[in-house]
Amino acid sequence: MLPPFIDTHHHLWDLENNSYPWLMEPIDHFVGDYSAIRKSWLIGDLHEGAKNIPLVKSVHVQAEWDHNADPVGETAWLQSVADDPGSKGMPNAIIAYANLTDPNVEDTLSRHAQHANWRGIRDMLNWSDDKPNFRFAETGDLMTNPQWLSGFKLLEKFNGSFEVQIWPWQLQEAAKLANDNPQVQIVLGHCALPIGRSPGELREWRKGLEALGTAPKISAKISALGMLDQQWTTESIAPFVLDTIDILGVDRCMFASNFPVDSLFSNYETLWNAYDEITSDFTDSERAKLFQTNAEKYYRI
Repeated sequence: MLPPFIDTHHHLWDLENNSYPWLMEPIDHFVGDYSAIRKSWLIGDLHEGAKNIPLVKSVHVQAEWDHNADPVGETAWLQSVADDPGSKGMPNAIIAYANLTDPNVEDTLSRHAQHANWRGIRDMLNWSDDKPNFRFAETGDLMTNPQWLSGFKLLEKFNGSFEVQIWPWQLQEAAKLANDNPQVQIVLGHCALPIGRSPGELREWRKGLEALGTAPKISAKISALGMLDQQWTTESIAPFVLDTIDILGVDRCMFASNFPVDSLFSNYETLWNAYDEITSDFTDSERAKLFQTNAEKYYRI
């Protein structure tokens, strides 16, 4: 039976009132056609998807609110959602956006931190030298950019975590970032998106996870596997779930939905039941960590 769980990575967007350029005008996204999610998806939609399963808390991750607008606007809106009794307190944690190369980023972080549910920021650092639609960052060298690193280090001042989204070939660089900056809690998003399926690509992914795992303040979210395997089954995603847990350990892994993006590939209940089945041989204590208590620890919720 699926235990009580925290969804550690979902999005909300209100296209009638807020600006998300990638949802208003389609981009060349590696998942292909995502027109089905180019519509508002609100807290009620999350609760509707979870109506038959025991969702107890949630973590919202920045949804590419217009980068030309004040990123604290997204946090303020999400805080108002969480404060509404109808939301059941969700999202209990808010992972926002801040441009770490901005000379005024300290002010942005300070204003984020004034919201009770703010816990950190996410930066999508995905970069490929030869595939333009694999690039989510402005450049491929941000993790070594002095201005970016200056902003990154400010997270400690505000007790903020950093959620890193990268490809497997960037894991070694992320491991250096994490080991050089042990004062900042880093959460790896989406298992580092193991998109390649050749033996060499899978070996690169596993070795990268092993390197990242040497850092003292690392945790990881198991999610978004549907983006990489759009006809996924429980059996096809199980190796990635189990390898991530095996490499990083039960104490450092959490589950997430990546909804509504992953609603392109399954429904909410099916996804969580798959995680349940994959971990059915784990002890009750281990499952409680993976589904709930690790998230409570890392997100302070």
